[in-house]
Amino acid sequence: MSDLLNKKCVPCEGGVLPFDISEIHKYQKKVDGWDVTSNEKKIFFLYKKFSFVNFSESQKFINEVGRISEGEGHHPDITFGWGYAEIKITTHSIEGLSENDFILAAKIDKIINV
Repeated sequence: MSDLLNKKCVPCEGGVLPFDISEIHKYQKKVDGWDVTSNEKKIFFLYKKFSFVNFSESQKFINEVGRISEGEGHHPDITFGWGYAEIKITTHSIEGLSENDFILAAKIDKIINV
């Protein structure tokens, strides 16, 4: 994970191919506990659910995720409420996963593992 933490997301405006399943699995080993799933269009994304003791802790976590996401210029889909937060990450412009998604996942994990 440390090599991902030292990288910065690179703006992606399309024109590159998303990772194939082999590359996805290679990168998945570098992040902790993120599932790889796909939607009805077969677009892959990273997914992870986080648990907290109350709403305030969930919101504090999400605010930090937002700060990191803005800094990276890469924005996840977030759902949160009392005691939980769910995060889905994909590179929308290429309809799949790229290194940026794994960089962001590693930086999100660092919030919890500090």
